[in-house]
Amino acid sequence: MVKGKPRERRKDERPAEILQAAVDEFAEKGFANAKIQSIATRAGVAKGTVYLYYTTKEEIFEAIVRDRVQPVFAMAAAMSEQWQGSQADLLRQIITHFYGQMIENDERRMILKTLISEGERFSELAAFYHREILVGGRKMLRELIRKGIESGEFRDGLYAKEPMVLVAPAIHAAIWKMTFDSVEKLNTRRWLDAHLEVILQGVVSK
Repeated sequence: MVKGKPRERRKDERPAEILQAAVDEFAEKGFANAKIQSIATRAGVAKGTVYLYYTTKEEIFEAIVRDRVQPVFAMAAAMSEQWQGSQADLLRQIITHFYGQMIENDERRMILKTLISEGERFSELAAFYHREILVGGRKMLRELIRKGIESGEFRDGLYAKEPMVLVAPAIHAAIWKMTFDSVEKLNTRRWLDAHLEVILQGVVSK
């Protein structure tokens, strides 16, 4: 296969370079204080080049979510659709997957931090994340619970109507790492094991 010219390859790489520069800029300065010019400088391009791909900071953030977060949830959804074992084992695998891909990943924690700290001020960001990520994630958990209850593996309960409570300890872990890790480092593996112990003892039929 004939390789493209360096200039052509460079052009193809620009959106990814801009997104990475934006991730670094948001992580350092927060969403509100980040500037398109600073993102361009980090990416090594002119400010106008950024606008060829993304018209606003909000659009850049949305592209980051699609590039960094959506694949994590898509993989979990694919795992759920193809699963042939017990729903308890599936729940364990999905939560472990989220810890590895979301809680332990600095860039994805930055996205969550942006939503927590600035979601009220930039409500369109929260609405986008809710629509693109949380709605599907909640649907996946609800379907997992439904199958577990119908098979007799899970007991019925209010958690079936509020499935996000199953992942709430993971959000707590992320907040701890963002806030207190410099004071008391979180033992993420032990936290994950405790998380799984609590929820599985709560939902699995005795």
